[in-house]
Amino acid sequence: MTPAAPKKKTASKRARRISRLSAAEIEAMFARLKALNPKPTTELEFTTPYELLVAVTLSAQATDVGVNKATRKLFPVANTPQAIAKLGVEGLKPYISTIGLYNTKAANVVAMAQQLIALHGGEVPREREALEALPGVGRKTANVVLNTAFGEPTMAVDTHIFRVANRTGLAPGKTVRAVEDGLVKVVPPDYLLDAHHWLILHGRYVCKARRPDCPHCVIRDICRYPDKTPGEPEPVAT
Repeated sequence: MTPAAPKKKTASKRARRISRLSAAEIEAMFARLKALNPKPTTELEFTTPYELLVAVTLSAQATDVGVNKATRKLFPVANTPQAIAKLGVEGLKPYISTIGLYNTKAANVVAMAQQLIALHGGEVPREREALEALPGVGRKTANVVLNTAFGEPTMAVDTHIFRVANRTGLAPGKTVRAVEDGLVKVVPPDYLLDAHHWLILHGRYVCKARRPDCPHCVIRDICRYPDKTPGEPEPVAT
């Protein structure tokens, strides 16, 4: 019996190496994203650094739309550490019960409020170490608050930014921290403050996980992603 011929090895999509964008391509990428949206910001609704901190904490594994629906009811009632601490865990839960992991988040938000009162006079600290020491606050949340509330050029990498950075060749990396460090190095200084917002919005509405909208992507000609969604590309402004 003749042995079967060995199957040809085919490279999986994940195994493909994507080349990095050049400095000129990165400059063009952000110039185009800026032209589309000159003043990007978070889609979470807030009016104070504390409201932003709470909203970002609630947004883990939840949508901004869902968080906004909850905070529109919560913030008119309690939008300071003192008010949240007074509300307590059981008092907070009904306001955020539509958000995933609300039991854990309620405990964290109340403990966070108590710690802000005890250690920071009820104010949101501007130092990374102090932010990350708060209950329920990790590096990504701290980066969002530092960037959006205090104007620091930080890079908060979520699933959207992780995907865009790897797909496009902007800052490929195997971990969130590797991508964050890569982005801080390659994003031109003039764009770094707003880069987080441009990238997250691009990932949320254009470079989507299952089917990226490549025909309507303004950086399609720059992007290194090998499996672009077919369709006639949109004219690219230069």
